[in-house]
Amino acid sequence: MGNVKPMKLVNFTLFLFLTAAMDVSAEPANSCKLTDHGPVVPTTPLVTFLERIQETALKTFGPMKFDPKLYVDLSLKFDLPIVKQAFNDLAKTANGSVLPSDFNDFLNKYMNGAEKDLEYVKPIDFMAEPEGFLPKVAHQGVRNWALEVHSLWKNLSRKVSDKVLEHPELHTLLPLKHPVIIPGSRFQEVYYWDSYWVIRGLLTSKMYETAKGIIFNLIDLIETYGYVLNGARAYYTNRSQPPLLSSMVIEVYKQTHDMDLVKKALPALIKEHKFWNSGIHVVTIEDAQGTIHNLSRYYAMWNKPRPESFTIDTETAIKILKDCEKEKVYREIASAAESGWDFSTRWMKDTSDLTTLSTTMILPVDLNTFIYKMELDISFLAKVSGKTSDCLHFKEASNARKKAMDAIFWNEEKGQWFDYWLDPDSNRKEDVYTWDAKYQNQDIFASNFIPLWVRFQDKTLVKKVAQSLQSSGLLHAAGVATSLTNSSQQWDFPNGWAPLQHMIVEGLVMSGSEEAKLLAKDIAKKWIRTNYIVYKKVNAMHEKYDVTKCGEFGGGGEYVPQTGFGWSNGVVLAFLEEFGWPEDLDPQCQ
Repeated sequence: MGNVKPMKLVNFTLFLFLTAAMDVSAEPANSCKLTDHGPVVPTTPLVTFLERIQETALKTFGPMKFDPKLYVDLSLKFDLPIVKQAFNDLAKTANGSVLPSDFNDFLNKYMNGAEKDLEYVKPIDFMAEPEGFLPKVAHQGVRNWALEVHSLWKNLSRKVSDKVLEHPELHTLLPLKHPVIIPGSRFQEVYYWDSYWVIRGLLTSKMYETAKGIIFNLIDLIETYGYVLNGARAYYTNRSQPPLLSSMVIEVYKQTHDMDLVKKALPALIKEHKFWNSGIHVVTIEDAQGTIHNLSRYYAMWNKPRPESFTIDTETAIKILKDCEKEKVYREIASAAESGWDFSTRWMKDTSDLTTLSTTMILPVDLNTFIYKMELDISFLAKVSGKTSDCLHFKEASNARKKAMDAIFWNEEKGQWFDYWLDPDSNRKEDVYTWDAKYQNQDIFASNFIPLWVRFQDKTLVKKVAQSLQSSGLLHAAGVATSLTNSSQQWDFPNGWAPLQHMIVEGLVMSGSEEAKLLAKDIAKKWIRTNYIVYKKVNAMHEKYDVTKCGEFGGGGEYVPQTGFGWSNGVVLAFLEEFGWPEDLDPQCQ
């Protein structure tokens, strides 16, 4: 795939205010070649302090069952200078550890746990069994389970506490106005792309007002920051996540025809589109026929350890000696987190070495699919709002991106769309890359098939892609695997994730092809079944599943398996609404 290095970036006027905050290495130029480029969004004094708390906790309590995120989610009982002084006064050993009893006393006296930032709130539109709920589910056992999954929306519903609203400087949780649905377990805040599948489940549950509230919160983030954050925490302000807000708006509009929602969302969506199509996120590339295209990439505005994983990232880069090279690794780690696929061999030059992440040097198929859909969505929403000029502009933008995706990603022989790795050593004119077939990453990932979600109208194309999917090696006993590489990273084999199942299945269904629909139904049936069996075993919905075995949850990655779980609940409910479950079909593993 080539020895890919980061490109030199120019012309990101929109980010000049951010570049002023960049750290400058004190090393001489000849001792450390600058490899990290791009803006850095400054963090807050509170986040910086909580990183110190996280480091001290690891040294004090040790790595066993240590979750670094726990410590940056703490809030303060007193103003930061008071808490900081009390921390500095703690007796510490040479390595920075504290007596566990002393540290626990400090935490109890000066800090609150993350759960204190949120209050349980019953959703205003929750009903134990909504009218018209899952009419195609005839099997009583599956129906009872589906009602239990539906009831989990109550368990996951929260509102930001008055304390956060009154004193936001004491909290890393951001003061959102509307009630939220959290994913669950360690994730005690809203996440961007999770919210799409949460909303799909809420719509199945007829909870339209709760769904709108989630959208309004995300719009508020755009109005404040210029983009939707990875999650609603102060330490997530330096990156976004897969951009699916327009899809959320479209799905709610289809159910409610709420024009007030559309009018509020449209300016925010246009602003978000600009974020993903300017500055560091946009790349210009010339295809094999000499046509110039613009495509987008993930590029976090951060080049230090992620605060929520500060100790982990520091350890990952420990063997890298030069600070400027560490900064490059940290930016790639944060950019992989922006992709939602944190982490996967999809972003790595060496599949066994996380420091070889090269996310910023990859044009991702799925990101550009999401932005293509965003352009179609904005065009539609502008049309129903009577904004003809915006409608035409974004229709033209979608056509241009479709051509770009076909020219850069599509592989006719394989019947898949492949990520494209940028070659920094290619003959570039004015920062225009030149396409070369050898830089298509022909490794198999579920993301290679995500364009089906939007490109379902072309039945000939769908047939070819469906056949490629069937022979890809990704289809297993319990669903679609994320990749073919068992790397111990969570976005790799043998894990399957609800969003990937849903986008592939929905694309196949919407194609109208009976053959594609049968394939979709088979994938959905396997996914429903494994969710059902795991739930019956452990009384919980899981974040991810092992697709090689029916009834096993997934693992790998930098934290233990999580339950709850927002997007898993949403996809199961959406699948049951689409396909139902016959009375005579056994939900047990076959």
